[in-house]
Amino acid sequence: MQRQFVNGKIHRATVTDVHLDYEGSVSVDAKLLEAVNILPGEKVLIANLTNGARLESYAIAGKPGEVCLNGGAAKHGKKGDLIILMTFALLTEEEIKTHMPKVVRVDAQNKVVNISKQPLASFPPES
Repeated sequence: MQRQFVNGKIHRATVTDVHLDYEGSVSVDAKLLEAVNILPGEKVLIANLTNGARLESYAIAGKPGEVCLNGGAAKHGKKGDLIILMTFALLTEEEIKTHMPKVVRVDAQNKVVNISKQPLASFPPES
């Protein structure tokens, strides 16, 4: 049996723009995607801390500092909102024992402040 667990997250990113007329997705600074190991096209869950919205989309590489809600996602946030972007992985019972989600914390300009890995037993990691 496999179970689904958080694999990585970008914590408290600031939305830099919204583009309603774009085909879809969330544009994220390519270095942030690399830091948390999110691939372009990978499914992400977006939790908007400002308005409480949660939605699924997929990530695409953006410009430095960029976190832009595109297409329908633009209806769920606005410039300046704080969000968490998360990915998940299917794990076997054995993998669960050693899995350590990666957490990337960013500042108000979406620059990496801290990267950590936390065992699931102590998740969520302390702020």
